Amino acid sequence: MSHHLQFFIDGAWVDPAVPATLDVINPATEEAYTQISVGSKADVDKAVAAAKKAFVSFSKTSVAERLALLKKILEVYNARFEDVAVAVSNEMGAPLSFARDAQAWAGRAHMESTIEALENYKFSEKRGSTTVVKEPIGVCALITPWNWPLNQIVCKVAPAIAAGCTVVLKPSEIAPISGIVWAEIMEEAGVPKGVFNLVNGNGPDVGQVMAGHPDVDMVSFTGSTRAGIIVAKTAADTVKRVAQELGGKSANIVLPDADLETAVTKGVQGCFGNSGQSCDAPTRMLVPADRHDEALTFAKAAAEAHKVGSPTAEDTDLGPVVSQLQFDKIQRLIEAGIKEGATLVTGGLGRPEGLNRGYYVRPTIFGNVTNDMTIAREEIFGPVLSILPYKTEEEAITIANDTVYGLAAYVQSENLEHARAVAREMRAGSVYLNYPDWDTHAPFGGYKQSGNGREYADFGIHDFLEIKGIVGYGD
Repeated sequence: MSHHLQFFIDGAWVDPAVPATLDVINPATEEAYTQISVGSKADVDKAVAAAKKAFVSFSKTSVAERLALLKKILEVYNARFEDVAVAVSNEMGAPLSFARDAQAWAGRAHMESTIEALENYKFSEKRGSTTVVKEPIGVCALITPWNWPLNQIVCKVAPAIAAGCTVVLKPSEIAPISGIVWAEIMEEAGVPKGVFNLVNGNGPDVGQVMAGHPDVDMVSFTGSTRAGIIVAKTAADTVKRVAQELGGKSANIVLPDADLETAVTKGVQGCFGNSGQSCDAPTRMLVPADRHDEALTFAKAAAEAHKVGSPTAEDTDLGPVVSQLQFDKIQRLIEAGIKEGATLVTGGLGRPEGLNRGYYVRPTIFGNVTNDMTIAREEIFGPVLSILPYKTEEEAITIANDTVYGLAAYVQSENLEHARAVAREMRAGSVYLNYPDWDTHAPFGGYKQSGNGREYADFGIHDFLEIKGIVGYGD
């Protein structure tokens, strides 16, 4: 039986309190391939009540009990791995190979790193005659985005459970099916009633209700900075904790001592991955001014090597972007880049040749970009790279930090010590040196308007805990 039209509340699949449905669009075809139910305040109230009731007992479970539960969830996840990948491919247009190797893999990797972190986590410590204990914060509202569905679901749900919290999850209504598969995994793994709850719906009718709910103790939100501000304001009335991972406009500094062809080629690939729909994508490439034209040549070749097409085709590198809204926004920003005088190296407006249906975007490179241009300021969230020339290392660092965002930064150099020194100058939550492998044990989160709090491994667990000092505890 399909659960697409139901919510998972208090250990059971239930119908919405008020019937209402929403089409789920496959961005490769622009057609609805299924529907979900969308919730209301009544559904949120029911889910929060279930989580609040379950917290009484679940918060008292042992680390060993929670470890056993997480390991069982991982076991079921691995058994449903292909279902997860297919759901992600259908709902957001990711090529099947990418859906398996990156999207579904991310969920597995975060489960594994959370389990490892919990095995070594210290929930109490002695400081003289005081004992400091870390306790679960309570009922947590988790609001996740469409661009990396399993990455964000798992790196919120898993550490919340590891901490002893209970949760209500609202996945993105644009890409909700992978969240429903996740709820089925939780049910099959035997998660106790009320510990995990899922309510689908939109931001105003479900997300904001969760954020403002008096019985919710914490909100963990990933999405746009605009929506994050709304969530934070809504949560402020009840003075609950808000952890946020928001937008980014990450700089990629190619230092003069880097191998330019390798740095540029990998930088294009990093920017275009997931069809450019990653909040930490290296979307502003800074190159030495005297090698700017050479960099454009390498970038053009790298961009044009990408095959845009159907997610089901084996040779597809880039699928569509997720929606008409996203497609239109990207087109508007590409047009702004052209009008403001950036050099259009390759790509541009419209769909790639031969693709007349689906939200496909032409892989686009701009050169001679200055940091005051719209394409250097706004998060584009598509396969569009801006290349900016710089004259000195100090100027490059200044340009890189000249943004309201601070999620990630990238530094390329043949000299690791040099790269490390520049990394310390970056005002960003993550700095990646010479395109390292994804590390799910590293902290993830941003400075400035890219949010607050940190996710992944023990950093994620920490965000779901309160700290209590028991003074006079004794030896």
